[in-house]
Amino acid sequence: MKRKDGERKASLKMYDLEEKEEKDLGYINGYEISADQKKMLVLQDRSFAIIDLPRAQIKIEDKLDLSNMEMKLNRREEWNQIFNECWRQMKYFFYDPNMHGVDWEAIKLRYQPLAQAVNHRADLTYVIGEMVGELNIGHTYVGGGDVPKLEKLKVGRLGAQFIRDPKTRFYKITEILKGQNWDKSLSSPLTEIGVNVKEGDYIIAINGKPTNTMTDMYEALLNTVGKQVTLKVNTKPEEKGSREVVVVPIENEQSLHYYNWVQNNIEKVNKATDGKVGYIHVPDMGARGLNEFVKHFYPQLRKKALIIDVRSNGGGNVSAMLIERLKREIAMVGIARNTIPSPDPEALILGPKVCLIDEFSASDGDIFPYRFRKANLGKLIGKRTWGGVTGIRGSLPLVDGGFLMKPEFAIYSVDGKEWIIEGHGVEPDIYVDNDPAKEFAGIDEQLNKAIEVILEELKTKERELPSPPPNKDK
Repeated sequence: MKRKDGERKASLKMYDLEEKEEKDLGYINGYEISADQKKMLVLQDRSFAIIDLPRAQIKIEDKLDLSNMEMKLNRREEWNQIFNECWRQMKYFFYDPNMHGVDWEAIKLRYQPLAQAVNHRADLTYVIGEMVGELNIGHTYVGGGDVPKLEKLKVGRLGAQFIRDPKTRFYKITEILKGQNWDKSLSSPLTEIGVNVKEGDYIIAINGKPTNTMTDMYEALLNTVGKQVTLKVNTKPEEKGSREVVVVPIENEQSLHYYNWVQNNIEKVNKATDGKVGYIHVPDMGARGLNEFVKHFYPQLRKKALIIDVRSNGGGNVSAMLIERLKREIAMVGIARNTIPSPDPEALILGPKVCLIDEFSASDGDIFPYRFRKANLGKLIGKRTWGGVTGIRGSLPLVDGGFLMKPEFAIYSVDGKEWIIEGHGVEPDIYVDNDPAKEFAGIDEQLNKAIEVILEELKTKERELPSPPPNKDK
């Protein structure tokens, strides 16, 4: 239904079996009918009321006063119920009715005394986690619930790396992370218009407090996220000649570090292959991963080859969509007057492809390289993937708001002979393990190997579009 203000709202309907007609009961947010079907609890615009079971437009006259509503909670009984519910959910929803050969009744008897002895919700979570761990499978996450919420003070970040000058103790900017400042999630404070700070400059003071007197400069950025902060900066580690700029610190720099890592990888591949090879990193198999794939796939369609990177992929459920795009085959070539030939379908990369994987390629990030190999798209390079692919649909509700994820659907080979990937992962064709120290220094041996392999494959697998045939005479 549409209200007077033009906003669409849900309307509750009933069907009268005696009069054989539908009746509109009006706009409400939610309802619950009593067991005897005589009363109904309704929610409308954040107000609750108990009314007789309606047969006409609902009119809330006596709103419930919830200001003094209290609930007496027996945590011991609640925890026992949660434990039993988690055990029961696994029993009836786990994909394998044989419970991987585990005597699930005996497991309950083993862990129940531990659950009855806990004195904190976190301890109960631990016990349930150990219990479901007996099934030896991934995606058995348990957590949440009625636990104390700790208020955290946020420390502002400037999107940069610093070292302390050993003599003056002022902070030198060694790296400024690039951003896309039109996107709030990729805002890099020191690159905003008007700041004009560069790498090599020094932070002399923050909000009037000299940084050389601080134990750590971040103590001055406590609780400054989203707020204006005045920095005093200079090209030298001294007060004389300094100037003030105003910046707005961000909460964390993770998205900036990821963005810069991807851009650096694109630049490395581009430089090492003379612009012939494209690079795409897919961080997960969800909305974010799709966005990253689309953002980098289409601008690189005319590349001669592709490195697709699913290292540290967090999983999701869209790997099949990406593989369908990557395995597209050219059917014909199109051309218009005063243009150059283009493949049809157009959104494809003709040349060879390789895929980077590691031990953090997880869930649908496991499945993607399996599909990649099955489709004969190219070599897998890196380390064996995580090995957790038995899927979850989400948690059934627990009474205190906690959650338990139940592996409900598994995958097996097309010949029906074996369960695949779960507990093992996908093996690479070419094993490369990054040295942590080298990786921290910016040397990515897995990526280097992918570049080496794709350049070698380009020698024999590079494909060019044919020139158009002679023009027709008639």
